[in-house]
Amino acid sequence: QVQVVQSGGGWAQPGGSLRLSCVASGFTFSIAVMAWYRQLPGDKRERELVASITSSGARADYAESVKGRFTISRDNAKNMVFLDMNNLKPEDTGVYYCKSELNNSWGQGARVTVSS
Repeated sequence: QVQVVQSGGGWAQPGGSLRLSCVASGFTFSIAVMAWYRQLPGDKRERELVASITSSGARADYAESVKGRFTISRDNAKNMVFLDMNNLKPEDTGVYYCKSELNNSWGQGARVTVSS
């Protein structure tokens, strides 16, 4: 069956770095656009799209709020996608989700807390 399993996250100080990872199975990963979303604390709106990457990895797009700080990448040989988060800010605190846009499958979420 389709599975999207995340790892990573945790706590960082402002200016610090964290890495999120996601491994997928049960579908043809190499043709899937993959993305990272986040749910900010107390925000009842839909999850915010943080970054997405095309199936080949040739193109990545970012929310304005994370441009220049976050990098999405993928390894199609390992069915994995990553989100490297640098220069973290307190407003990056939230729960981050990996998603396959091919079949709307979500990871379980990973909490990221940025505080001093």
